[in-house]
Amino acid sequence: MRKFWNEKQKTIRIGLLIVYDMAAVFLAQVLALLARFEYRPSMVSEEYITNMLRYTPINILCCILVFAILQLYSSLWRYASVHELVGVVGASFMAMLLQLMGMELLQYKMPRSYFPLFWLFLTAFLAVSRFSYRSLRYLRKAGAARRSLKKGQAVPTMVVGAGDAGWMLIRELITSYRVQNRVACVIDDDVAKIGLKILGVPIVGNHRQIPEMVEKYGIQEIFVAIPSLSGQGKKELYEICKNVGCKLRTLPSMAQLVNNEVSVSMLRDVEIEDLLGRDPVQTNLDEVMEYIGGKVILVTGGGGSIGSELCRQIASHDPKLLIIFEIYENNAYDIQQELRKKYPQLNMKTLIGSVRNTHRVRQIFETYRPQIVFHAAAHKHVPLMEESPNEAIKNNVFGTLNVAQAAADYGTRRMVLISTDKAVNPTNIMGASKRICEMIIQGMSRKYPQTNFVAVRFGNVLGSNGSVIPLFKKQISEGGPVTVTDKNIIRYFMTIPEAVSLVLQAGAYAKGGEIFVLDMGEPMKIDDLARNLIKLSGLEPDVDIPIVYTGLRPGEKMYEECLKAEEGLAKTANNLIFVAKPIEFDEDRLFANLVELKKKAYQDTDEMKGLVKELVPSYQYKAPQPVEHEEENFTEDERIERAG
Repeated sequence: MRKFWNEKQKTIRIGLLIVYDMAAVFLAQVLALLARFEYRPSMVSEEYITNMLRYTPINILCCILVFAILQLYSSLWRYASVHELVGVVGASFMAMLLQLMGMELLQYKMPRSYFPLFWLFLTAFLAVSRFSYRSLRYLRKAGAARRSLKKGQAVPTMVVGAGDAGWMLIRELITSYRVQNRVACVIDDDVAKIGLKILGVPIVGNHRQIPEMVEKYGIQEIFVAIPSLSGQGKKELYEICKNVGCKLRTLPSMAQLVNNEVSVSMLRDVEIEDLLGRDPVQTNLDEVMEYIGGKVILVTGGGGSIGSELCRQIASHDPKLLIIFEIYENNAYDIQQELRKKYPQLNMKTLIGSVRNTHRVRQIFETYRPQIVFHAAAHKHVPLMEESPNEAIKNNVFGTLNVAQAAADYGTRRMVLISTDKAVNPTNIMGASKRICEMIIQGMSRKYPQTNFVAVRFGNVLGSNGSVIPLFKKQISEGGPVTVTDKNIIRYFMTIPEAVSLVLQAGAYAKGGEIFVLDMGEPMKIDDLARNLIKLSGLEPDVDIPIVYTGLRPGEKMYEECLKAEEGLAKTANNLIFVAKPIEFDEDRLFANLVELKKKAYQDTDEMKGLVKELVPSYQYKAPQPVEHEEENFTEDERIERAG
């Protein structure tokens, strides 16, 4: 019923527009002829009036057809802009040309200046009809917005950027009665714009004057509307903004500006990755497409932070089949539904199971014969793995061994292991387990050269499950305190999409046995991350939100290394991807020791750590000291007495 009513309204609207346009064509003719003779009807010859009236039905019919062909009746005039104005001008010009040719063919004599005058009048009438609707709508919304602000507490807001995106955002803020923001001033670095106004809002200075203008205008929120700003530019701007005590929000990218879709709903909070101070990592999509497109791809741990992003980027490169293998059904379901919605044509299988289950892993390889495997399934939480070290070995080491062996046995062309900088000189069992995984990959590469086994090592990824950023955000939303292990602890960071895109490109360089190392840029202090997140929320560290230092947790390092000193680096075609020179080891001895390691791990004994130390000599492992029983210091009589 609603659809029928909408269609009926649309038909009525188009009908009214056609009637208006017919009248506009006739009136434009009359005014054009009168204007030619300076609006003196007595000077207009009877021949001109007769020719005009004779041609009027033809002219109206031709004009309406032109307007219909050029879609003047199918536009949403509530959103009319320069694009629609160009359409109106073009349509009326085409109508004028047709009238000129028609009258020449019928030999209806008219003054030469009549035709351009007709074009001008017709353009004006068409524009008035189309843009009056938008103007009335704008005034109505602006009035409603002002009334809404009067009822509530308006939030004084600063917009940074007086370009197209800034103009569209300010327009939306002025006319939207759903938001309580009052745009008090605009900041822009273009000297020529300072002192002018944009939609009535003054442009008051450049980005260096933000603190001054925040105080002058009592600003509480800052909206950044410069989607094209470079990474370094963002860092400089946000460093200024985060210290003025205002909440920051920003437009996400150039895509919204290109599509003319900038609105308040697209503003997002400024994230910590915006402060990395560099442009997003770029990858060669052609290289990735060449080896991903048309292939059967398996992603283990496909529902995790890294695994799910791998699935997203692989799905965009047209694989023959994407297999998502995940132990947690909720994670698997989430990524499955997301990809089904975004890529309805994607051939995808979502399978539940554990990489620790040898039979399940081999069954998947036998059934689907994946050509490329990205192995992201792993236990990664350092303190938790210190409490359950045998689980780290079972899942990380022997899950990797199961997948690698199946890849070799079933003819997989390429297997890429997702590793970590914690595998370098590991101080914890998680890092040591990942180092053994790297050794397995290198050993399998020598043992089965028909499959390219490689590993990609990188540091922390911003926003991943279990990382500090989601924890800090949760603590801030709860009013604190924010917990930091140590004031001086540092980590390397990269966004999840950046890390995954580099993983995909590193896979393109695989020849077998390499450990690829990603350039993570400059390290960041965790304490700085916490303080910046608090400031970006418009709060003051140690005043509004306390920061508490809890001390290093078991197995944690003060800083992470991306490369062992003896490994060295070799360049690749991408200057952010390097190849580590592999450390020599006896692979026969490795695989023999793995048999004993598996036995100890499944016995759930601490003796397992000793075997890990043998496999990874750089693992900083302290063997458990024998407990000295108190009764060993007792005399014989005291022992007898205690025994009862």
